Amino acid sequence: MKLETIRKIPNILTVIRALLVPIFMIIIIFNNPNGGAFRIFEQDYTVCIVGAAIFLLISLTDMFDGKIARKYNAVTDFGKFLDPIADKLLIMGGMLALIVYYTQRTEWRGYNVLILSMIFSLFIVIARELAVTSLRMICKDSGGPVIAANMAGKIKTVSQVVFIIAALIEPWVFKALFYLIGFDYQKPIQYITYASLVVMTAMTVYSGINYFVIYWPYLKGKKKDGNE
Repeated sequence: MKLETIRKIPNILTVIRALLVPIFMIIIIFNNPNGGAFRIFEQDYTVCIVGAAIFLLISLTDMFDGKIARKYNAVTDFGKFLDPIADKLLIMGGMLALIVYYTQRTEWRGYNVLILSMIFSLFIVIARELAVTSLRMICKDSGGPVIAANMAGKIKTVSQVVFIIAALIEPWVFKALFYLIGFDYQKPIQYITYASLVVMTAMTVYSGINYFVIYWPYLKGKKKDGNE
């Protein structure tokens, strides 16, 4: 394969990641057990397992496109711009699908608290992304660099992926374990889900603040060296 072709792969993977998000959302949302929606899968655990697998696969493209871009010196401003957008679509779409999924299953004890927590966290995610996007625009207008994701931003993204996958499969994992030992335990166990939600929300806030600390000189209309 030609080097020029290889260098196009990271951006192609990023575009594919953005396009696959609606497919994941359709699988999760259009499986209302109370009727009124077309059901792709009959069993809830199938919905969650397939959805989690697709979500993980989509998320892994972010790691692969980054490795390829660095290995073959294919890091571009277009990639720096598009990659965060694809990540936003993935996480916001994933959280929105989860909120709809759990809202359809409010008879499950404890889910109302989780739904409210996810709505609050999604608001924080959206607020953070809007703030950082505005910062990117200001930085560009001030002659600054294209703002790429730093380590705090990457950890934030990983924590968001972990939360979404945990929220999908944790109740079914524990239910299967209880079934294997002879117990029919109906109440969903979601310790990992709640813990990962707290970590995700904290990292979302921290990474947003971190961006503003780093690029504050551009926000004030100054360069990083302090000159006007």
